[in-house]
Amino acid sequence: MREIIFGISGASGAPYARRLLACLADTPDVHVHLVISPAARQILRTELSLRDVRVETLLGREAPNVTTYPHRDIGARIASGSFLAQAMVICPCSSHSLAAIACGLGDNLITRAAMVMLKERRRLVLVPRETPVRTVELENMARLSREGAVILPASPGFYLQPRSIDDLVDFVVARVLDQLHIEHDLLPRWDPDAQPLRETEPR
Repeated sequence: MREIIFGISGASGAPYARRLLACLADTPDVHVHLVISPAARQILRTELSLRDVRVETLLGREAPNVTTYPHRDIGARIASGSFLAQAMVICPCSSHSLAAIACGLGDNLITRAAMVMLKERRRLVLVPRETPVRTVELENMARLSREGAVILPASPGFYLQPRSIDDLVDFVVARVLDQLHIEHDLLPRWDPDAQPLRETEPR
């Protein structure tokens, strides 16, 4: 069983978080350890029109392979280097969480678990969505990249000719799953010799 830590912090991008959680929950050999910050709960309610934020309401079903943890429980097992998580992702990753991790401030379970991943030299994937980006945020990204974190901005591409918001969400989530080494079929792999995926009319 692969252990994946999933943090959702307080940045816009709830559709990314929900789709990624669904994909991970549907992967048979993955157990998800989920932490949602208070700010993220508010954003999830707003962007997804939810009355309450639980795994069942996010996914519309139960997910027995998802374990949730309180945001302030820095004594949880996923905050220890002895917990053998294969990877951690924060999606979306707020500027606050980015700065805290870059500065070594593990004052909540998301940032504490992320710091553990870095010190243990395990995979940490951060998905910032903020735009435009200040110099300090760029510096924090560069600092974390040098420490081994993967900085994966929520920047969907258009060469696969997306037709819906769901297509744009899947583009980013597919990139995250690739970094977590999770197989998926969210979108085709790029093949410049293949026929166009969709017929488009010239403007």
